[in-house]
Amino acid sequence: MSEKSAVVVGVDGSEHSLRALEWALGTARSLEAPLTVAHVRSEALQLGSARIESLGPAPELPDTVVDALAAEVGPRAEGVDVRYASLDGSVVDALAEAARGARLLVVGSRGRGGFASLLVGSNSRALAASAPCPVVVVPHEARAASLEGGAAAGRVLLGLHVEETADEVVDFAFEAARRRKVPLEVVTAYPVPPSPALLIGAPAPALQVPPPLPDETPELVDTTTRRQEERLRPFAERYPEVEVVPAVTPADAAARLVEDSAEAGLLVVGRHRRHRVETLLVGSVAHAVLHHAACPVAVVPPASRH
Repeated sequence: MSEKSAVVVGVDGSEHSLRALEWALGTARSLEAPLTVAHVRSEALQLGSARIESLGPAPELPDTVVDALAAEVGPRAEGVDVRYASLDGSVVDALAEAARGARLLVVGSRGRGGFASLLVGSNSRALAASAPCPVVVVPHEARAASLEGGAAAGRVLLGLHVEETADEVVDFAFEAARRRKVPLEVVTAYPVPPSPALLIGAPAPALQVPPPLPDETPELVDTTTRRQEERLRPFAERYPEVEVVPAVTPADAAARLVEDSAEAGLLVVGRHRRHRVETLLVGSVAHAVLHHAACPVAVVPPASRH
């Protein structure tokens, strides 16, 4: 469906998908890549087309969503090779197939269906967890920071787990920061020693407070900082023009990433490798930022999924 360097954006005519289209158009322009605007036709239209085809040769039913978007995007697409595709099948399967071999798949945080209170729709979640290329989920207006046609002002954020984050994820973040000419903030969490008050099983009077454990936090911070620097060193050497802003945070990186996303242009996280049910899970940090980040979130699969 799409060539190797293409950016694919899934649209359904909703305000959420139009924001994704705007972001994808700006990104395709900055990448000098073609843009495929893909719409999965409604079940009713798919059934109607199938019934007409069963009766013999007949004109194909028009895709009014694609026609309307083509008329709207055309005047603003100077310098971008834009193609339009009407797809059949389920939204997740059709868009995942359309994005096979693509550079990016861009979607809105929600589509037309579902509950308004949902921060991320089921289709966006499923695509972030299973698509064969990096997926960028563009937040709806109530959550979004200022977007400027796919190149929002602000640094790139990377959630880095030193052992688990794949090289493809780190490289994606460095390349995004290089192309945007902005700093790259790298957030890594360090484990917090349990509070003595949380320890169970030791016989003690209810009101007796156990003696405090030695404070290990400075050592943990130093160790995490050193390991983070070692992990990033090859990429920093490959991208010397990128300013790296290291950050370590206690326990879970998700809260720090969500907080900093208010002034960021892009937040990058990895899709964890899983032994089973891989297509259903994206990891706790990715799940949290998809639901709460104020800027677009890129979920990047490891090489085994490309």
